[in-house]
Amino acid sequence: MEHIIEANNVCMDFQIGDGSVVHALKGINLQIQPNKLSILRGRSGSGKTTLINILGALDRPTSGQVKFVTDDNDITKLPDAARDMLRRNEMAFVFQSVALISTMTAFENVEFALRLTKMPYKERIERAKQSLVQVGLEKRMHHRPGEMSGGEQQRVAIARAISHSPKIIFADEPTAELDSPTGFAVMKLFRDLVRQNDLTIVMTTHDTSMMEIADIVYTLEDGVISDTTINKHDDENEEVTDA
Repeated sequence: MEHIIEANNVCMDFQIGDGSVVHALKGINLQIQPNKLSILRGRSGSGKTTLINILGALDRPTSGQVKFVTDDNDITKLPDAARDMLRRNEMAFVFQSVALISTMTAFENVEFALRLTKMPYKERIERAKQSLVQVGLEKRMHHRPGEMSGGEQQRVAIARAISHSPKIIFADEPTAELDSPTGFAVMKLFRDLVRQNDLTIVMTTHDTSMMEIADIVYTLEDGVISDTTINKHDDENEEVTDA
């Protein structure tokens, strides 16, 4: 498989209050490679969040098309119900705000998300446990978010994202609210998941210190991709530290 997502001439326009139009994306052409950690980087207003929302079938572009590996048709033209099913079964999302339910434990947050996939009870109990163990929270799975650090909360969100074995995870500024050591630990966890789970991860960030951890970095400026950087890694020598 050469790529998992293909964006062709994607444009996104927004009309603002005075009637003028902002061209957030201007003819984006992009291919996301499978089993890689890809970063969309750029300053605020560069279009990176708009692009990741379109790639993840959360928003529809003004023009252009996006193809996903499981459906060679333009997914931006699919009916809402089909797009919902695609996101539920094939994709997962991690956001800057972890969006955990404060009254539920880490385990309950992950298990609750699996109910939406209609996974059988015994299977989702086992998957919730496995996912939390994989992100290093086997000793914290019965703690509520308020009893956990910011890095641990983000790990719960990542466990929730991987629990239904998606083909791709979209992460929008997942380290923005974390300090640098914790942010690096989360990034290294992403790399470990890509290597061990054959996952594809696409994330946005404006933090230049995170660039070398990614496999591929796409730089956005004023709604266009201005640069593409490919990094080489010796994954076997990388270790994930606790966040």
